[in-house]
Amino acid sequence: MKGRVTNKASVKWIPFLCVFCFALGILFSNRLWDSSAEPNGQQLLSLRRNEQELQVINEGSTTNKNLPQNKDVMNEVLKTHEAIQSSRSLDKSIAVLQTQLAESKSSQEMSLKSSAAVSTLSRDGSPRQKVFMVIGINTAFSSRKRRDSVRETWMPQGEKLVQLEREKGIIVRFMIGHRLDSQDEGSGDCPLPLSSLPPHCFLFLSSEVSVVFLNGIDLNRICIYFFSATSNSILDRAIDSEDAQHKDFLRLEHVEGYHELSAKTKTFFSTAVAKWDAEFYVKVDDDVHVNLGMLASTLARHRSKPRVYIGCMKSGPVLAQKNVKYHEPEYWKFGEEGNKYFRHATGQIYAISKELATYISLNQPILHKYANEDVSLGAWFIGLEVEHVDDHSMCCGTPPDCAWKAQAGEVCVASFDWSCSGICKSVERIKLVHEKCGEGDGSVWSALF
Repeated sequence: MKGRVTNKASVKWIPFLCVFCFALGILFSNRLWDSSAEPNGQQLLSLRRNEQELQVINEGSTTNKNLPQNKDVMNEVLKTHEAIQSSRSLDKSIAVLQTQLAESKSSQEMSLKSSAAVSTLSRDGSPRQKVFMVIGINTAFSSRKRRDSVRETWMPQGEKLVQLEREKGIIVRFMIGHRLDSQDEGSGDCPLPLSSLPPHCFLFLSSEVSVVFLNGIDLNRICIYFFSATSNSILDRAIDSEDAQHKDFLRLEHVEGYHELSAKTKTFFSTAVAKWDAEFYVKVDDDVHVNLGMLASTLARHRSKPRVYIGCMKSGPVLAQKNVKYHEPEYWKFGEEGNKYFRHATGQIYAISKELATYISLNQPILHKYANEDVSLGAWFIGLEVEHVDDHSMCCGTPPDCAWKAQAGEVCVASFDWSCSGICKSVERIKLVHEKCGEGDGSVWSALF
């Protein structure tokens, strides 16, 4: 009985022993796996570290080996950059030289063209006289008293005028055109009745064409006269007589008229350039007082400038209203109403260099004329490479203004009244201006220029 009980007990413990042994085996195997895995992971980590270190070392050695090569590459890059910079500066230098060469060629071509133009315009074919400056005094047929007052004050006469030209190279002339008049002046006869022409015709007056619609007009009451810029009217003969006495006129191929001052200015410069080879050309009105010595000294300071425009620069309003003085018919070209003109020298007196006068002479057929002469001149230069010189000594007021400046040692080049666009009542007052503001009769002879 005991033996059976013992066997039964042992049989009951067998499953527990199996489970225990299985668990013990699993536990033991996990420990062995962990212990074996740990050194393998450490080996892997160490191997990776070693590989990285070797890689760093290899890269370092490679960098050290390539260091001279990198330096060479950097040197080449720097040299290339310097070459590019040098190339750019060289291109700029070449561009500057090309510009200067073009300007030089242009100046030479202009001088050659001007020589050809001058030889064409010369009336007697004689060589041009080389002088320092030519002064054209703008005058009218009705201004005989003004001319005499100028002759009695700042303008030399007779032999002194010739001496001024010969010794100082200063030419002073009254400039005037011709009277628009008929060939049969004063005869009362009609050379060509308009009734002899068709009712629709063109009338050519001073190269300007106007269309006249003649229906309903008594053609027998309209007469055609022939006009010329070289008329032999009574007024022209009076100027010829005055010139024979004083020999101080420059006759222009121009028909006089108040609204033709822009055309007269072009003609003056063209005629003067054709006759004299001057460094400067000056335009002045016959009711302005001028100190010739100061004018010459002032212009001499600008001799090195090839294209210079000297005067009192101003910018007046563009007058769109009709029937007002200085009305500008082409006001719309200057922008909205109320705008001002571009800067230009006032018309009482201004000076331009030889190249600019030659430019006007060569291009006068295509130079546009505005209503005001000084605006026209400024417009001709506005798009050119011209130096504008604003010199207020050329627009002093009459006494006491110019007298105070003369006492302070700052003698004015020119004096006039802005309110009158010249000296007010110049015939009576220009002598006073000359006494108070004149530089002295000997100044022009001692002036250095």
